[in-house]
Amino acid sequence: MALTQRLQSLLPEAVNSRLLVAAIGVGLTVGLSVAVVDYIVIEFLLHQLLEWPLGLQAAAPVVGLLLTAAVLRTVGGRCSPSTSEEYISTFHSRYPRLANRPLAARLIGGAATIGLGGAVGLEGPAVYLGSAIGLRVQEKLDRYLGRDSAKLLLTAGAAAGVSALFQAPATGLIFALESPYRDDVVHKALLPSLVGSAASFLAFSTVPFVKHETVLGFTYSDELGPGHLAGAVLIGAGAGVGGRAFAWAVRGAKSLSKQASPWLLSAGGGAVLAAMAILSNFIFDEPLTLGPGFAVVDWVDNQTSLTLLVALFFFRAAATLSTVAAGGVGGLFIPLAIQGVIFGSVVGNVLRALDWTSEGSIWPLLGLAAFLAAGYRTPIAAVMFVAELSRGAAVVPALIAAAVSQLVAGSASVSLAQRVERLGHLEGRIALPLTSALTTDVMTVPSDATVSEFVWVHALGRRQRAVPVVDGARYVGQCSIDVVASMDRDTWESQLVGDVANEDVPIASPSWTLRDAVVAMERADVDQLAVTDNTGSFIGMVYESEIVKLGEILDETERS
Repeated sequence: MALTQRLQSLLPEAVNSRLLVAAIGVGLTVGLSVAVVDYIVIEFLLHQLLEWPLGLQAAAPVVGLLLTAAVLRTVGGRCSPSTSEEYISTFHSRYPRLANRPLAARLIGGAATIGLGGAVGLEGPAVYLGSAIGLRVQEKLDRYLGRDSAKLLLTAGAAAGVSALFQAPATGLIFALESPYRDDVVHKALLPSLVGSAASFLAFSTVPFVKHETVLGFTYSDELGPGHLAGAVLIGAGAGVGGRAFAWAVRGAKSLSKQASPWLLSAGGGAVLAAMAILSNFIFDEPLTLGPGFAVVDWVDNQTSLTLLVALFFFRAAATLSTVAAGGVGGLFIPLAIQGVIFGSVVGNVLRALDWTSEGSIWPLLGLAAFLAAGYRTPIAAVMFVAELSRGAAVVPALIAAAVSQLVAGSASVSLAQRVERLGHLEGRIALPLTSALTTDVMTVPSDATVSEFVWVHALGRRQRAVPVVDGARYVGQCSIDVVASMDRDTWESQLVGDVANEDVPIASPSWTLRDAVVAMERADVDQLAVTDNTGSFIGMVYESEIVKLGEILDETERS
């Protein structure tokens, strides 16, 4: 009996073991699904496109972006083009959910955008598809899994998507854990994401019709020396500035995509991409602005012209921004990596011209790590990607480059949905909207009522220490028993409540969080706040006791 109990103690808890089995299932499903998507978008569409005459290549992005706009409006019900952003924002949702219509529309839109030459990456749709599969599995197995399983399998699915597409399981794991926060990681999802990422990698590797290799084919042969470490600092500083500027530009492009007509933006963005494809073919002998930019890696490998490298850096940035502004569906991981590769090549060529070093194959890798870390705020994932690309040889200088770029980039990020860090238990509660504790069924007192009415009806009859005073629908202030107690009792019958109402108590807005309300209460030394709309009309009250009660209710709900 004792031996049996010892053996049972070595087994994982029932919920944990079921969760890991579910994560493996998610990984296998995502790996196979991403293999199909990769084949359709990259092998069948994009590679075929690059074999067409230049005129057709240039026209393809216009068609792709217009098709994307049509699909998002019809199939997706006017959904946004966001993909990996959907994973991040869904992760931060209290009840994670990804609907089927937008999923289908964004996958079709991603195929049209990327397969027909849009300058964004397939990792966005892969992350989105993986996270959606994770949630579908959780919904089917909800009764067998723990209460946190939705976010855990969501994260595992996202990790599996990156792992399969890049054939880099460690990168997929770390990216999924890092991307929801700028300065934190999702530590609870480590184990499910680990097994999901590994399972996805294995599943993708078994599919015979896709290429089983990393998406960026680097050859690395440098022997590390002090010059490489010093160069890593320079690259990190420059990439920090560049990543910060790129993140700012991406945010502007996303904002523009929400303001103008999607048809106008699609046509205009496609026309810009068409012109840039023709120009880049003339300047670089290849239309390097089309697609995610995989061909750039081979092109920069033996390129020594600083002028051409700098020109390509701005051409690629402009192509990506045009695609984003035009409402194209795709990710920014690969575009950031490509910008980093070009930037690293520029720095490497400058250092060689100064006789700092004779080797140059490490510089694109360091640029990739630094630019990706600065733009997406995922330094560990960036370094891990370089480690898997270089088989561990460039880890130390990549760490230096990524760390420096983080310091220089500050809080900039291409993601609008990222949060700074995880909130604690109490912080998570008070970050809820103020309306979650709003009481609208409130007894008010009209401003033309007498103080005597207030005392007998509210203070003594209803035992209310303070009551909101209104003039019709307009909020006037609060009448409290403390103010009345200091008055001469003989004046109660003649004194109007509106004349003695306290107008200095803070007024809350429906857009506030509970944190805002608590802070305002503490500063004013009160335990209740009136809530009004932007015209000053009274909506209801927020009571300190109700905020405490809400926390208790949520705790009980989450335990059940």
